[in-house]
Amino acid sequence: MSLRVPVPGGRALVGTDRPFLPVDGEGPQRSVRLAGFQMDAHAVTNARFGRYVEATGYVTEAERFGWSFVFHAFLRDRSLGPVGAAAAPWWRRVEGACWRHPEGPDSTLDGRAEHPVVHVSWRDAAAFASWAGGRLPGEAEWEHAARGGLGDVAFPWGDRAPDDETFQPCNIWQGAFPHTDLGRDGWRGTCPVDAFESNGYGLFNMAGNVWEWCADPFRVRSLKRDAAARNATADAQGWRLMKGGSYLCHASYCFRYRIAARLGVPPDSTTGHVGFRLAYDA
Repeated sequence: MSLRVPVPGGRALVGTDRPFLPVDGEGPQRSVRLAGFQMDAHAVTNARFGRYVEATGYVTEAERFGWSFVFHAFLRDRSLGPVGAAAAPWWRRVEGACWRHPEGPDSTLDGRAEHPVVHVSWRDAAAFASWAGGRLPGEAEWEHAARGGLGDVAFPWGDRAPDDETFQPCNIWQGAFPHTDLGRDGWRGTCPVDAFESNGYGLFNMAGNVWEWCADPFRVRSLKRDAAARNATADAQGWRLMKGGSYLCHASYCFRYRIAARLGVPPDSTTGHVGFRLAYDA
């Protein structure tokens, strides 16, 4: 599945003056001018990434490392593998986990051809983009596209926040994270890239499902006291920016499926909830 949609240029809003997580550099809001561009309507799928691998013989970083991070609930034995990080014990380091085997060597992509490819690093995404004649979007482009022409809104559909009971417009967590996902949006884990309604520009899943890599280095523009230290760490480790949140996000834990939300991680990071989509010059 590969459909490009036009995103008009003009004045674009980036960030918010109502930051929920100021430490991430969500504010202040700023305005930039953008030329028109095109963007994939959907995140890159397993099927599309598979064609790239077949054509080029590309080996992802997770395959070269020999392991990747898998969410504990997807493992038959939840004690399998060492804990990924003290602050996130729900991640398990699983030998053999990669884009072909999202939950480890015994798992397959059966039924998931049109789900987003995961366990891809920033470098993997950039390599695919070069092959496909596109590029990773900048943060301003990503936010402008996600707003879908609605302006200063919190989500691609407007300002109404998803909840656990009656309103589930995207693939995120419902329930008590990290142990009980009620799946009221219809999914636990990834969903097809064309699930849920598109936004005003025809873009699907710009909130939830999988995090999406952007071209930009991660920087905190806020004048908060810890900004310099955080930027120094990000620069030293080459952190890159991700947008959009994932199926693991919930307002009680990771309220980052808002348009202005952002996250920075090292470029070789690979997990079961990170993917990407491409932008193209007009």
